[in-house]
Amino acid sequence: MGSRAFRAAFALPLVLALAGCEISVGNLAGRATDEWTRSYPLAAGGELQVGNQNGTVDIEGTDGTTVEVRAERIAKAATDAGARELLPRIKIDENVSANLVSIETEKMEGFMLGAAVEVRYHVKAPRGAIVSVTLGNGRISLTGLNGKVTAHTSNGAVTGAQLSGPVDAETTNGAVRVDLSAIGGPVTLRTTNGGVRLTLPRTANADLEASCVNGGINVSGLTLQASEQSRRRVAGKLNAGGPLVSLHTTNGGIQVESAK
Repeated sequence: MGSRAFRAAFALPLVLALAGCEISVGNLAGRATDEWTRSYPLAAGGELQVGNQNGTVDIEGTDGTTVEVRAERIAKAATDAGARELLPRIKIDENVSANLVSIETEKMEGFMLGAAVEVRYHVKAPRGAIVSVTLGNGRISLTGLNGKVTAHTSNGAVTGAQLSGPVDAETTNGAVRVDLSAIGGPVTLRTTNGGVRLTLPRTANADLEASCVNGGINVSGLTLQASEQSRRRVAGKLNAGGPLVSLHTTNGGIQVESAK
């Protein structure tokens, strides 16, 4: 077999193996954007699900019974023309009923060399909605929600402010920072590479379990009856005790503090 034929035979399985991948090579100076907007009614106690591959997800709790979605779709390529050609390939799936609003960025098919795409979701949802967010690469921000919240990302921070329901927040590479206005159920905050910070009312009642591998744990401004306390593990009751608050990181510190 000649060298040219050999290279072609080798290249084909490589391209097939990379199908569905996104690889950014060189300077992606070209950029194209548009906005995708939707409005959905959601019954009381209903659920909002957001799934994304690359980008950000910001969700704000509001009064009312409507979910408002504004998604910024962004394509990058070597040229503006290339980015404009790529932009229509960014698809968002919708699955909607009276009790569920689910939106998810489709995984882009095919092989993209020298290109990148992302979606930035800006969502307003009823305060009492059950909220679930799954993100591959990027930041999640949640504000003013009192229903159950689940937020998982791989590379990026998870932040929550003025939350008062059960919380399950997790990332692999990034910090987890949550501000609770009340403890309405179990709270789990986890990361592998990053710090964990939890702020809660001084009078909050909870059972605390916090652990880290490489880092320290600090509890300040709160009444803690410790059953176990060391640099890398703390357990005990906050005030009278209550729902379990579980905090963990591998590489990073943990801060538990009272609201100012």
